[in-house]
Amino acid sequence: MATYLPTLKQLQYLAALQDHGHFGRAAEACFVTQSTLSAGIRELETLIGVTLVERTRRVVRFTPLGDRIADKARRVLREAEELGDMARAAGRPLSGEMRMSVIPTIAPFMLPRILPRLRRDYPDLKLFLREEPSGAACEGLHHGRADCVLLALPFACGEVASQALFDDRLFVAGQPGEMGNIDRAMPPSEIDETRLLLLEDGHCLKDHALSACARPELRAEATMLGTSLHTIVQMIDNGLGLTMLPEMALNAGILDHTSLVARPLDAANPSRKIALVWRRGSPREKDFQLLATALAEAV
Repeated sequence: MATYLPTLKQLQYLAALQDHGHFGRAAEACFVTQSTLSAGIRELETLIGVTLVERTRRVVRFTPLGDRIADKARRVLREAEELGDMARAAGRPLSGEMRMSVIPTIAPFMLPRILPRLRRDYPDLKLFLREEPSGAACEGLHHGRADCVLLALPFACGEVASQALFDDRLFVAGQPGEMGNIDRAMPPSEIDETRLLLLEDGHCLKDHALSACARPELRAEATMLGTSLHTIVQMIDNGLGLTMLPEMALNAGILDHTSLVARPLDAANPSRKIALVWRRGSPREKDFQLLATALAEAV
């Protein structure tokens, strides 16, 4: 008896629909028409004999079985992609396409320093970059949207392999009048918790800064803002408080053209660890290790 199996294209359509929750946006992501995507999912449902998606005019709702099959579809698609990865890994090192997610507290400060060297040393590497917070980046890694992630540890990223690049020390920055003796490191006890501005939840730098300070009241009293480090620096420069910045941001000139000064944090663990992570068991592991070494050398 003939066995009819879902096609990779059908599985791609299903996973995209779950990602976007909308037929039109899912079709755009797959570079097909909406009718093509809808027909492909209906063919899949007919093939396996179950309803995966409940369709109404306003809502796309996956059935419980549909959610499980979509999750399985992502794993199958990832395995299929790794077939190509195995072939590329057997060829020239760091060649072909690679998708790397980078967190926002690293991307603007580190990428300008490393990309020219990568282009020079590995001209056959086509590196596609995506900037997103740590949680979304790790989710994208496990769903196959990214091949590797450049992020700061510690962070719970699931079952991954990693290679540390360097330690990135934390500094306290503010107006000279409220920074005390700028010639020595600042202990957490000198930080005014009512004046501290940090990034909102979702940015691991906030958690790294609060953990380094080991003062529970900072988490309760500090103001969390959903913005970028550059915006926070502008607020601090206008006298709205103080903040904590990574050394790479200072080296990139984030305080240039401001009146602010920075003091290194005097704490037991005053740094975050910058690392490259990838899915454990990836056939491109040697490529990722080579990339991590190149990144560390470039910095």
